[in-house]
Amino acid sequence: MAKDTKKSKTTTSKDVGNTQKSDDNPNTDRRILVHAQYIKDLSFENPNAPRVLIEGSTQPDVEITVNVGAQLINDDKYEVTLNLAAKASSKETTLFLVDLTYAGLVTPEGAHSDEINPLIMIEAPRLLFPFARAIISDATRDGGFMPLNIQPVDFVAVYQHNLTQQAAAQTKN
Repeated sequence: MAKDTKKSKTTTSKDVGNTQKSDDNPNTDRRILVHAQYIKDLSFENPNAPRVLIEGSTQPDVEITVNVGAQLINDDKYEVTLNLAAKASSKETTLFLVDLTYAGLVTPEGAHSDEINPLIMIEAPRLLFPFARAIISDATRDGGFMPLNIQPVDFVAVYQHNLTQQAAAQTKN
C-alpha cells in the first residue's frame, strides 16, 4: 500500500514539473494577474417608485448592454472596464435603470505581443464578470425588485463584434 502512495506522489510531482514554459507549446502559462478590482461608476434609478412597487407589474422586459474597454496604464498594466447596463420596463413604464462600470487592473503574463489584445479583451472581462453581475443583482434587489441575474456573456463574441465595428469604421474613413 505504501508503494502505491509513493508512485502517486511521484506522478504528481512529475505533472507539476511539466508546467514550465516551453516555446514549442503555444498554450504555455499565458495568464492574467489581477492586481485590483473596483467599481468605477454605479447608478441605480427607480424613476417611478413607489407607484411601480405598490401596483406590482407583469413580467418586465429587460434590455441589457455589455461593453468592454481597456487602456494601458504603464508598461505592462492595463485598466480593463466592463460596463453592464440594464433597463427594465413593463408596458411603457420604466421600472428601473442600472448602469455599472466595473474595472480591474491587470497584467498579462507569458503572452506574445499579438496575443495581448485578445487576452485583455476576452479573459480579463471574463474574470471580472461574476463580481459585476453580483453587484447588479444586489442593486436591483436593494432597489425593491427581484434580483436581476444576468446570464453569462460570451466575451469572444463581444470581442469579435468590436473588431468588426472597428474595421467598418476604418473603411468609412
